[in-house]
Amino acid sequence: MKNVILKPRPPKWWDLIIATITSEGIPLTSREIWEKSEQYRNENEFNTVAKLPADVIYDHCYQDIQKNGDESKVIQTSSRPTRFFLRELADAIDVGQLSMQLESSSNKIEKSVQKKFIERDLHPYLVAYASQNSHFNAHLKTIYHEYSLKKERGGNLWLHPDLVGVHFSFQDYDNIILSAQKALSANSVSLFAFEVKIKLDFSNLRHNYFQAVSNSSWANEGYLVSKEIDDDESFRDELERLNHAFGIGVIKLNPAEPFASEILFPARINPEVDWNTANRLATENPDFKDFLQTMIEDCRLDKVTNEKNYDDIKDEAILFKEGVEKGIIKLEEYTSDYSPHICQVR
Repeated sequence: MKNVILKPRPPKWWDLIIATITSEGIPLTSREIWEKSEQYRNENEFNTVAKLPADVIYDHCYQDIQKNGDESKVIQTSSRPTRFFLRELADAIDVGQLSMQLESSSNKIEKSVQKKFIERDLHPYLVAYASQNSHFNAHLKTIYHEYSLKKERGGNLWLHPDLVGVHFSFQDYDNIILSAQKALSANSVSLFAFEVKIKLDFSNLRHNYFQAVSNSSWANEGYLVSKEIDDDESFRDELERLNHAFGIGVIKLNPAEPFASEILFPARINPEVDWNTANRLATENPDFKDFLQTMIEDCRLDKVTNEKNYDDIKDEAILFKEGVEKGIIKLEEYTSDYSPHICQVR
């Protein structure tokens, strides 16, 4: 009789919900469950194609309560916001009192849960900046790592940049120069890779910088981008040292004025793309493969054939409005200089 090797079943939504609530030990909203489950997802290779994972979690909990009543896995402890807790843990704490404390805390934070934003929410601001900044003048595309082929744990760690971009020489040169480039097989594009973060300081610098080194060094230029960067002189000195040693550039993103974002340290220019790494990315991830196919077609025709194949370049006023709504931009931090945008969001 042949030995049967049983593969561990992939983690399910309920595994994630139960593990996260158990770990936190307090009632959580569906969005809080998703946000606080990052460690569980990383350790268990949890992947999903759901566009709104918090809604999936909410549906699981709501349906469980509706269908199973007193036998449900979770209970609802509050409304506005709706929080859930594990039934089996409910006897261990005073759920009612704890829920009142959480609700009071939420009110004091001025709806901070609703205005929590993630790194991917910053992508449109970088897309707008890179589209008009003279150094880049590039078309960018978000790379959704969750759509990559599944690998053994850690197999795709630090493989994917958050965004990739391309600058076409046909935007700069006369047709005769473009023809000469093709005849001489000269590079007609520049490729960029970006790793985006919300905040950079000494507590996360090495982790984030070397993540960018790992997933962005294959391009002609690789960048670490952040909304907030510590102004401490010793921190800037360390950034500069890492930049000189490893070549990844640093951009300070300004969501309120995207086109005023700043390259603090330029990336080292690699004359050649690391095509072995690019091939690995294209094999693993459909977004990057589509990006390359679009780039090839645009190079062949010497024009951008379809802007929709890249990330949408949003109007500055729209970006400002969305930034305020998501908590990326705080109105009280800005003066009347921004009144054209403020008038549209108030």
